[in-house]
Amino acid sequence: MTLTDTLTASLEDYLEAIFHIIAEKQAVRPKDIAKRLKVSNSSVTGALRSLADKGLINYAPYDVISLTPPGETAAKDVIRRHETLRDFFIKVLAVKELDADKAACQMEHSIPKVILERFIQFADFIEVCPRAGSKWIVGFGYHCDQGDTIEDCEKCISVTLEEVRQRKQRGGRKSMTTAKLKDLKPGQKGKVLKINVRGETNKRIVEMGVTPGAVVEVERVAPLGDPIDIKVKGYHLSLRKDEADGIEIEEL
Repeated sequence: MTLTDTLTASLEDYLEAIFHIIAEKQAVRPKDIAKRLKVSNSSVTGALRSLADKGLINYAPYDVISLTPPGETAAKDVIRRHETLRDFFIKVLAVKELDADKAACQMEHSIPKVILERFIQFADFIEVCPRAGSKWIVGFGYHCDQGDTIEDCEKCISVTLEEVRQRKQRGGRKSMTTAKLKDLKPGQKGKVLKINVRGETNKRIVEMGVTPGAVVEVERVAPLGDPIDIKVKGYHLSLRKDEADGIEIEEL
């Protein structure tokens, strides 16, 4: 059982709000939470006391609020569920961003972990499967908005077969472009092929979820190239430049 299994949907919303406000303003006061969640000050006070009793936040009247280590872990779990659902709705189901975000808010509190992991696995599968990819998702969006005809299907099959023939002539599924993770720019994705580091560094990277076959997306690179912020399996992580240099990837 995780920390968030014992929280109500409302308390999870408070944790999520506190985490985001800290990221934006470095300090959180009750009035900031009330404004973000559009609730009364008395409601905020009750929620903060409950979260403090559970050991998830440091709270005292008239003082700034901070997350405890267990509270930060719980908040990140809620955010991971929200972002995974939202991204799946947008990137896989071609749902509009506003609708996707609203649905994610409603579903994030009740989705079982095993199903959430399948959402992530399916999204990663689409990224690497030669029969899927971005064109397939665009096609699905067009199908939902416009519908399909037999002629459309015939044209799609014809184009796909031609692409397969061209790949076969080039000697494989596609011309694989390999690189180091540190060489990717923000917004670029890659599939992990090999981790060329050993010892404790290797253990740390694997424990973070960066394993062969995983799809990683670079979100941000610090001005001097260190650290590198990535997203993998729904988690936001930071890698040192030397760690990213030891990760071989296939560009997607």
